[in-house]
Amino acid sequence: MSLDPKNVQTLDRALDIIELLSVKAEGLGVTDIGNQLNLHKSTVHRLLSSLGNRGYIEKNPERSLYRLGLKFVEVSSLRLNHLELKTEATPHLRRLAEASGRPVHLAILSGTDAVYIEKIEPQQTLRMYSQIGRRIPVYCSALGKSLLAGLDDAAVMALIGSIKLTAFTAKTRIDPVVLLAEVRETRQLGLSFDDEEHEAGIRCVAAPVRDYTGKVIAAVSAAEHVRGARIDRDEQVAQLVRETAAAISKQMGAMS
Repeated sequence: MSLDPKNVQTLDRALDIIELLSVKAEGLGVTDIGNQLNLHKSTVHRLLSSLGNRGYIEKNPERSLYRLGLKFVEVSSLRLNHLELKTEATPHLRRLAEASGRPVHLAILSGTDAVYIEKIEPQQTLRMYSQIGRRIPVYCSALGKSLLAGLDDAAVMALIGSIKLTAFTAKTRIDPVVLLAEVRETRQLGLSFDDEEHEAGIRCVAAPVRDYTGKVIAAVSAAEHVRGARIDRDEQVAQLVRETAAAISKQMGAMS
């Protein structure tokens, strides 16, 4: 479906205003913005109003000047935090992949899904179908359960309640009460598990990553194919995952 040219033009004009104000720290008035961008004052007013309602533009009421709003700080901080997270986490993920011999993932919570932001596989392993940017359900993945552990019980139930709980395999748990119990267990153990709940034949163990405030900002996991799995190594790998999450958390400023 093609975009309406009028909508594209409106978007372009809004971006022009944003880019202009980005280099005008003191702010600009409506007339100045209109003159510099060759826009009618009514158009500038309309666009500033829309951007202001979303927090991207703010007005100094004393001088009637407009400047970029704090929403840009929030959005930029999230982006920078994710870049920093990947940078700090990657060496630890590589060590985990080689020590465990299993594919390793780093994920963040996005809406009702866990989203892979990094993936590392050891030299010799069966390859898994996963890629950076892929979204997986929080309720039936070890990564998701670790991410949910950062929410209180009410928030967990609200999030789960907003999802259509689908059984991906015969082992998928779709009872909200059972899922909440697993999240509570994750908080206590510092580990979460997925025993073929999302993909048949795939087991996974994960642990939450925290920032300097103690907030869960990500989760790290190690996965394995059930075929050829060494059950005797499960406890060892789980400990490696927990230690890796702790090391990344420390790099992000979390107190040990």
